[in-house]
Amino acid sequence: MSNPFLHTSTLPYQLPPFEQITPDDFLPAFKAGFDENLMEIDAIAANSDTPDFENTIAAMERAGQTLARTAYVFFTFAAADATEQIQAIQQEVGPQLAEHEDSIYLNKALFERISAVSTDGLDEESARLVSEYRRSFIRAGAQLDDEGQARMRKLNARLSVLGTEYAQKLLKDTNESALLVTDAAELDGLSDDDIASAAAAAAEAGWAGASKEKYLLSLVLPTSQPALASLTNRDTRRRLLEASLNRGFRNNSENTLGIAAEMAALRAERAELLGFANHAEFATDNQTAPSLEAIHAMLGKLAPPAVRNAQAEAELLREAAARDGVEDLQAWDWSYYSEQVRREKFSVDRAALRPYFELERVLKDGVFYAANRLYGVTFTERPDLAGYHPDVRVWEVKNEDGSGLGLFLGDYYTRDTKAGGAWMNSLVHQSSLLGTASVVINNLNIAKPAAGEPTLLSFDEVVTAFHEFGHALHGLFSDVTYPQFSGTAVPRDFVEYPSQVNEMWMLWPEVVANFAKHYATGEPLPQDAIDRIEAASTWGEGFGTTEYLGATLLDLAWHELAPGETVQDPEAFEAEALERAGVALDLVPPRYRSGYFKHIFAGGYAASYYAYIWSEVLDADTVEWFKENGGLTRENGDRFRRELLARGNSIDPLQSFRNFRGREAAIEPLLHRRGLA
Repeated sequence: MSNPFLHTSTLPYQLPPFEQITPDDFLPAFKAGFDENLMEIDAIAANSDTPDFENTIAAMERAGQTLARTAYVFFTFAAADATEQIQAIQQEVGPQLAEHEDSIYLNKALFERISAVSTDGLDEESARLVSEYRRSFIRAGAQLDDEGQARMRKLNARLSVLGTEYAQKLLKDTNESALLVTDAAELDGLSDDDIASAAAAAAEAGWAGASKEKYLLSLVLPTSQPALASLTNRDTRRRLLEASLNRGFRNNSENTLGIAAEMAALRAERAELLGFANHAEFATDNQTAPSLEAIHAMLGKLAPPAVRNAQAEAELLREAAARDGVEDLQAWDWSYYSEQVRREKFSVDRAALRPYFELERVLKDGVFYAANRLYGVTFTERPDLAGYHPDVRVWEVKNEDGSGLGLFLGDYYTRDTKAGGAWMNSLVHQSSLLGTASVVINNLNIAKPAAGEPTLLSFDEVVTAFHEFGHALHGLFSDVTYPQFSGTAVPRDFVEYPSQVNEMWMLWPEVVANFAKHYATGEPLPQDAIDRIEAASTWGEGFGTTEYLGATLLDLAWHELAPGETVQDPEAFEAEALERAGVALDLVPPRYRSGYFKHIFAGGYAASYYAYIWSEVLDADTVEWFKENGGLTRENGDRFRRELLARGNSIDPLQSFRNFRGREAAIEPLLHRRGLA
């Protein structure tokens, strides 16, 4: 059979033919893609005709289709099903991709043609594309002299190797750090379903057949682990949190701190080559935030009240802990006693909510239902279409008039070959130039239940399902001409905005009433329980905002290093950075520590983790708009889709927001939401 990447897929919406793809196809496909793309680029650069939009910019947008098909699928595997063979291929391909990109963006003849293209007579989107190409080439080093470009190539190659190494070491250490428990009594407080899932995880990890049943608590990517809220055994809580906190820090082959320090130093050097004081300044230059100083100003306003709220919450937790005879409240106690206070103060028991959050209902009667009510879209599962793993499900998405919109893939269960966290990515990008519609994926990391048992989600996992689907809608609703502007291809500090908005529908009356039903009895979640959840919405925001700011300010500290400045002791550097930023609370460790901060060392968020709260300003203000204008209506959904979700990066994203909202964003809704007003 011919390599499936060497031609366009004939499946609906060009879904990759996963049933035909094997890992052995990737390296030959990458080589063919590199060769094809370089021939196309050389032809554009050597074109003797006067540079214009069609023969230069549009030609660039059409180029590289084999490489794109291969890369989109490969990096889906690398994140969601990274077998040893896939990891080996990634180590080989990563530097090749970096070299290939440099061969394009450091091509002086090509840059001269792009610079010579006139925007006279072009429509707004085409003119913006010309501007964005010029900007991208300059930021990549197209204007550097030969010596500078040679150094840039070396830096990019090394950073590619280190990013892959960080991600792979973290995946291995996360799997190895999972907490093995040998006595079911140590899991007291967890539901029977959770304990069964832990037993199944232990069996899958190779502990089956032992004389005594074992239980394995797998780790999620953030510091705080879901089981900490329920485990009554204090020592189990301690062991679980310490396992989480020590990832990447242990003195073993999976230690990631040296990699982090080297990456930060190399990024600083690269920024200096391009004329910036540090990497954070370089990263911010391409975002919606006006400056690095503006980011610090916002974070500086949020940190003191967040810490005060966290300290006030801690006092209530100490009172609750004292009733159990615990006089020395520790970080591993926080979630457990926070849930006690939530139950006592607001009569909300989040653990008791799980029977009402069964995965199938959450998806079909919650996530999809809200999208149907807002936008008129429908979802039909396509069991005839295969994903990249047996757990992956495929739905066809159609507009209200029956026209096809694209495909949505859902991959919800955790596994050892899957990165932690949750994310959305695309396999095919919408583009009228290429005649393509969107094919998007949502990945979560829900513990797989024992055979025959329902998949019950925690409250936070339901929020995550709605959040990631907001990204999916951003991709599916894209209506742009050029693939470079498609869907979520917006600045990093804007991309989280639509996904955060979509979280609001989880507890919207019509939506929650439709999906939150007991998996066994079908009884709806009582309205008074929903009212109590909403009344308790600001409880824990001191902790949540402080742990988030800890990670954000740590990210900036790493990436505000001056060129030539190196970190010899990353653990001490981290402690000093948190202390200096005013968020060093022993009871509230940062959401991510340097050893497992995949977002910034292997995930594209370097110096940009602030994006979540920067986007949340837009999100909170948008939620107010929906509430002021009737909420879950087709008119409101169509406006949000038309003015914002459909536009991608085809116009300035902040202009998209102004077109939707009618004004600049206000910060007050965010302050009220987080209890910081």
